[in-house]
Amino acid sequence: MGAAVPAADSAVTPGSDSGASSDAPASGERTRAQDQGPGDPTPGPKKPRSFWKELPILIGIALVLALLIKTFLVQAFSIPSDSMQNTLQQGDRVLVDKLTPWFGSEPERGEVVVFHDPDNWLAGEPTADPNALQKVLSWIGLMPSAEEKDLIKRVIGVGGDTVSCKGTGPVKVNGKALNDTSFVYAGNTPCSVDDQGGQFTVKIPKGYIWVMGDHRQNSRDSRYNQDDSHHGMVPVKDVVGRAVVIAWPINRWDTLPVPDTFDQQDLGDQSSASGALTAAPDAVALAGMVPVALWRRRRIAPAETR
Repeated sequence: MGAAVPAADSAVTPGSDSGASSDAPASGERTRAQDQGPGDPTPGPKKPRSFWKELPILIGIALVLALLIKTFLVQAFSIPSDSMQNTLQQGDRVLVDKLTPWFGSEPERGEVVVFHDPDNWLAGEPTADPNALQKVLSWIGLMPSAEEKDLIKRVIGVGGDTVSCKGTGPVKVNGKALNDTSFVYAGNTPCSVDDQGGQFTVKIPKGYIWVMGDHRQNSRDSRYNQDDSHHGMVPVKDVVGRAVVIAWPINRWDTLPVPDTFDQQDLGDQSSASGALTAAPDAVALAGMVPVALWRRRRIAPAETR
């Protein structure tokens, strides 16, 4: 991530005829017991598999579900820098919604998003060397991949917006000033006074977003990458998804809502995906219950036949 120039950043019971039990067998008919010879074995209840035989199956189901969840629902990411303080701290683990983009949802102003490095923003940053266990955990989505170069920032402008910074601020979107005191790092000014990109006026083309870190004076974001091939913009196609929850550590658990200032009138119309966003955590909870339900069904069913 960036640093400041900041540093670079459900049983069916069988039915039977009610009069059949009192009728004797018809002439010429033989009962099942008569057909059986004295030496024929009596079929008994099917012996259930042992837990240890079922364990590999359960582990396999869990791994497949984890991979599907990582690919289509949510993925965990670790925060490696201070560029999003105090909203996010180093070491925080966030859950990123990857579901809604499959339905055409695009990033909106005020959202915290994870995106792939658009054009060498992380050049010179050290690359982690994970061990074998960390590689497996990252493959199934329990740890972020060290091979993926991703960043996390807040969306300030979307396609069609004009974003500007003059002096120490405020940041303006389409001529409307943002009241960002609720999320900008205490002691920072909304805009940075420097000659490296802190002062700007940009028109964002369709298909792109403008991002900035909440720790304004310690975030190498769109402002300081205006010399790249996208002029500091992040292509929407490079956005992994919206960070919706701080999942770890426990004492830091919290949601990541859009600040009220981005909902002010005349800022510009943008479609709301809030209803769809709630589907991701619910889907994960449902998916997580599947292996447990399957295991319980397999263990209870043999008991009911005894």
